[in-house]
Amino acid sequence: MTVHFIGAGPGAADLITLRGRDLVARCPVVLYAGSLVPPEVVAWAPADARVLDSAPMTLDEILAEMQQAHAAGLEVARLHSGDPSLYGAIAEQMRRLDALGIPYDITPGVPAYAAAAAALGRELTLPGISQSVILTRTAMKASPMPEGESLAELGRSGATLAIHLSIRNLKAVIADLTPHYGADCPVAVVYRASWPDQRILRGRLDDIAPKVRAAKLTRTALILVGRVLDQEAFPDSKLYDPDHVHVLRPKRRA
Repeated sequence: MTVHFIGAGPGAADLITLRGRDLVARCPVVLYAGSLVPPEVVAWAPADARVLDSAPMTLDEILAEMQQAHAAGLEVARLHSGDPSLYGAIAEQMRRLDALGIPYDITPGVPAYAAAAAALGRELTLPGISQSVILTRTAMKASPMPEGESLAELGRSGATLAIHLSIRNLKAVIADLTPHYGADCPVAVVYRASWPDQRILRGRLDDIAPKVRAAKLTRTALILVGRVLDQEAFPDSKLYDPDHVHVLRPKRRA
């Protein structure tokens, strides 16, 4: 018996991995985050499976279901949105499973920031513009940010930022980043990336807030900030440069 932590992807049912889909299809117990995992994914579960929405459950209640399944020799599909390694709260579940001696594994998934970049039609790393992507959030009602990880400090890097769980904290995001990125820095807010009701708002640090207010977006939206979002004047990468020699493309004879 194994608990399978599965990244269900950002929203579109066909963005789950084949491995993840096949695990759901064979597991007699399925626990899923109901507000974030599409019903089409849960529908792959066996017809007689025990399927539970974990949204209203506590950690103790979730672990009790896993223990019960373990005692009965039943595999568990534990579905988390996006990729479970990012803001998935799986570490505390795995810690409890370790203490109980219950085996588990992890199947990665498509993260929300990747789906958002695809929806925008943008590469998040451009030569000469940004070669780093920082995945972060801001402190609100959830756990506080560790020392050294405030948005104001991370913004000093000038890297492309993918800011999670912070749409209701947009005013503070703008205040923290404007000194580093400039008021004219492009911003994209992607609501429910890859879902049928996906929405994209584009703007700059100095004008995105009223657009978000007008759209009444208060949750499930990712904020992307960085010069890569509107750049066209950047050099080609060296990857396919004819003068760039490497083991798979050795120097050609004249």
